[in-house]
Amino acid sequence: MRKATRVVGPKGQVVIPKEIRDQVGLLEGTDVLVEVRNDEVVVRRAGPPTKSYVEYFTSTHAPKVKGRVNVKALIEEETIERSRLR
Repeated sequence: MRKATRVVGPKGQVVIPKEIRDQVGLLEGTDVLVEVRNDEVVVRRAGPPTKSYVEYFTSTHAPKVKGRVNVKALIEEETIERSRLR
């Protein structure tokens, strides 16, 4: 894993080093998701997951459900939410 130290600018901006952008395929204009995990700030590509939806859903850091999940309804809700973001 590549690491680089950067300074947070006056507007809260941080430049991702070119070597790291190239390594993960972040081109100019790529949407990224910024989230907090414990005491870390994580930046990752936004949009559809690159792995299966089940792997994506079970790998999120939200509390896990203890009952049955209606996957059809979940996908429909996600589709509606994503269409609102466009």
